[in-house]
This record gives sequence, C-alpha cells and structure tokens, in this order.
Amino acid sequence: MENTLLCLGYGYSAQALARLLGPKGWRVIGTSRDGRALSEGEVIQWPGQEISLAGVTHVLCSIAPTAEGDVVLPELGAALRAADLKWVGYLSTTAVYGDHAGAWVTEETPPTPSAGRGAWRVAAEDAWQALGAPVHIFRLAGIYGPGRGPFAKLMSGKARRIIKPGQVFSRIHVDDIARVLDASIERPNPGAVYNVCDDEPAPPQDVLGYAAELLGLPMPAEVPFDEAAMSPMARSFYGENKRVRNDRIKGELGVKLLYPDYRAGLKAVLEAEDLAGFVPPEDPPGV
Repeated sequence: MENTLLCLGYGYSAQALARLLGPKGWRVIGTSRDGRALSEGEVIQWPGQEISLAGVTHVLCSIAPTAEGDVVLPELGAALRAADLKWVGYLSTTAVYGDHAGAWVTEETPPTPSAGRGAWRVAAEDAWQALGAPVHIFRLAGIYGPGRGPFAKLMSGKARRIIKPGQVFSRIHVDDIARVLDASIERPNPGAVYNVCDDEPAPPQDVLGYAAELLGLPMPAEVPFDEAAMSPMARSFYGENKRVRNDRIKGELGVKLLYPDYRAGLKAVLEAEDLAGFVPPEDPPGV
C-alpha cells in the first residue's frame, strides 16, 4: 500500500517534511487557502474543495486554532476518526508552557499558558488527543530556516538588538522539524508529546549579533526592551521566558539534530539563501 501523507496546512514545516518523504516514494497532498504551494506535492484548496481521506495513511495538521477553537476538527473530525490512519501529527507550540522565569521545561511540565494563543493551543491539543486516532503532539520552538532568518532585516539596516536581561528563547531549524516528524512516522507512539527545539536556548540579541558577524556587518544597536517599538504580538513573546528540553526526541526517536544550536543553523541558512558572498556596503565618505 502506498504511503500517502495529507498535510492540513501545506506551509513551511509541512513542505520541509514533504521534501524528505518525496524521494522515499511517498504521495504528499497538501491544503492551502489559495490552492498554491511553493514545493512538491499535490495541492488542493481548502476550505473550498472537498477533502477525501481515501487512501490517506498519514495526516499532519499545522493549521493554528483561533479563540473559537480548532478549525479543522469541526469539519473533518468524523472523517479522521473513521479513516484507517497509521499516524497523525499535530504541530503545536512551546507557548503552551507559558512563563517559567528562564527555568527548564519538559514534556512532563504541566501547560500553564500565559497568553491567549497558548491557551488556544492547549485546547486544540486536547481536542486532537481525544479524536481516537493515532495522534502525536509536537510542541515547536521558534522556527527559522531559509527565508525565515534574520539576514534580510540585517541587510536592510533596520535590525536592533532588543535587550531584556535574562530573556532566552528556544529555536528549531525547519529541516530538524522535518527530521523529527519523519522519525516519529517511523516509530509511531500514539499519545506521545514531543518538544521540538535545539540544544541551546539563547538570548535574542546574541542570535542577531552572530548573524551580523556572519554577514560582516556592524553589531546592531542595543535597545532596552521597555523602550523598543514593537507590535503587541512581538512584545507578548517576551512575556514568556523558559528553556525547553529536547531529550525525548533524542532518546525515544533517535534524532540527531543537524543544527543543535543557532550558530550551526544560521550558517546553513546563510548558505541556503546564497548570501555567502554578501559584501557589506562601504561607509559613505566622512562617516
């Protein structure tokens, strides 16, 4: 029987997984709101077109919930329950843990979301786990990779290092997300929850500073958090401070990260974005 993956939400992470599975002979189907995608695989417009689970063996959902709840299950829950699925993956977020003042959290840490989006995710996780299908939950840290790195902002000259003492974030390269999902597909464990992050939570100013070094640019100016002009969404991220452990993806799934820290990851992004030959602009005369 052909392995067929249905990606509910054929976005950045789902397409990275498709790039891994395609060469293995998988059929990949993805949904997008406009029926278009940037990667290989069959794409259908949804909402809009009817989704058939005939022949689908695996499902990955990356569609975010809203304040009203999960948006997929009201439409497809019955069909997902009735389908003969080998594996279901739900992409959640480490925001479910809320703020821990920089302390470490594991999959055993009870969710205590401090922002609305985290609470929505907890409710969505519960709804998917109650589906009665072989569901696996993946709590993703901050995602970066080609096209989602800090280099474009640095080259625009608008980047600033926001300083909030003690603040750290966990991150994960999109290619490592794909490898975790692939490993879980190979070793299904319905009901499992996995933190998906690298080995080194780090202050955001350190990450931006290292990216500037890779480009040969001056260190971006420091701006105290309380004085920084930020969107409410961006500011809300700084309200949660924690270090996320990833032992389970290594011990249970046998994953060896390609990019165990932001330095290895940013070097790879730089190469993938073909910026290795970037020449910093010369200072204008008299500066």
